[in-house]
Amino acid sequence: MNEFVVRLADERGRVQEQTHLAATAEELRARFTQAGYYVYSVKARGTLGMSSRKKVKLETFLVFNQQFLTLIRAGLPILGSLELLGRRQKIAHFRGQLADVAGRVKTGESISQAFEAQGGFPLVYTTTLLAGERSGNLEEVLQRYLDFQRVSLTFRKKLKASLIYPALLIVMVIALFIFLITFVVPRFAQLYEQLDTQLPALTTFLLSLGQNAQHYGIYFAAVIVLVAFLFYRWMKTDAGATALDKVRISLPIFGAVWLKYQVGLFSRTLSTLLTGGLPLVPSLETAARSIDSRQVANAVMRSVETVREGQGLARSLEQTKAFPELAIEMIEVGESTGALPQMLNSVAEFFEEDVQTSLTAAMSLIEPLILVVMGVVVVTILIALYLPIFSLGATGVTGR
Repeated sequence: MNEFVVRLADERGRVQEQTHLAATAEELRARFTQAGYYVYSVKARGTLGMSSRKKVKLETFLVFNQQFLTLIRAGLPILGSLELLGRRQKIAHFRGQLADVAGRVKTGESISQAFEAQGGFPLVYTTTLLAGERSGNLEEVLQRYLDFQRVSLTFRKKLKASLIYPALLIVMVIALFIFLITFVVPRFAQLYEQLDTQLPALTTFLLSLGQNAQHYGIYFAAVIVLVAFLFYRWMKTDAGATALDKVRISLPIFGAVWLKYQVGLFSRTLSTLLTGGLPLVPSLETAARSIDSRQVANAVMRSVETVREGQGLARSLEQTKAFPELAIEMIEVGESTGALPQMLNSVAEFFEEDVQTSLTAAMSLIEPLILVVMGVVVVTILIALYLPIFSLGATGVTGR
């Protein structure tokens, strides 16, 4: 007998984890399914630490799933498809994961369990596979997941592309400032030491800054790297991620953009899961764990309790006071017309387009602002450096 950790939900949607002994994971899953429970996962005690494996890039994972779906539609068995794609996979750690998945499927585990045991795969994917297994329509569910991820990936690429130029400008400003302070300013300091004349306060401050940068620049850089590392580690904690998300949402312009992006992602994920045949409560929990914003995720998890009690999704989300009013109204229309998945897709499309428009408008203002800041910094440094020369020239003219 082996020891397994079972994560399941009862008929009211209450999620719990239990530890049980069984010969196989499938036997334990069948036992609870027959008893009327909704089984999320069954993991052996020895496999709980496998989540440390490397994550597969989304593009690579989508290519694999497209090939996997094509082979299944062509009539190839699931196990044969996994083994074939595993042998052809060039990325070593992904090839090892696929081999392990095929081995687990061969011993009787379901494909959703086998992928979940690997760790590192998207939660939406394993939950979608589970929905496909329960409905007996794995091909349709896989196609829906691929469509969902293609749209999300295209949207993320557009966002990143719109941020490249401003980020490049910021890097140029910082690099130019470092070059002027560490290379140009010290050359002028040597010149003014030879002249032995009284310098303006702005020039004195700049020369002092340049000398300190030369002497202590390495230590300052080391401190910045250490602080950045500690901040990164803090971001990975629950408290850090929650605090950082609150700051992001409270930002003047980008806070609203970030919130709309997360609401759009949540809506598209929930729509995909509901269309795949998953009940509302498990779909909400999975969608909450699949988004980056802790504030939105916590709001969704709070709404789960009221949904379990029989309240509508729109009213439950409204009580959290975390969702935009327009999203609540559209979800309410979807519930009342019985077309909630389709309306959630419309919510996602609307907010994604709104995010793209808002971000484009914000970038059109920020890019000139960065250029102005760059110009002010350069002009200030040049004035501070050449001001003593101008003063000497004016003194010479006066002396004549």
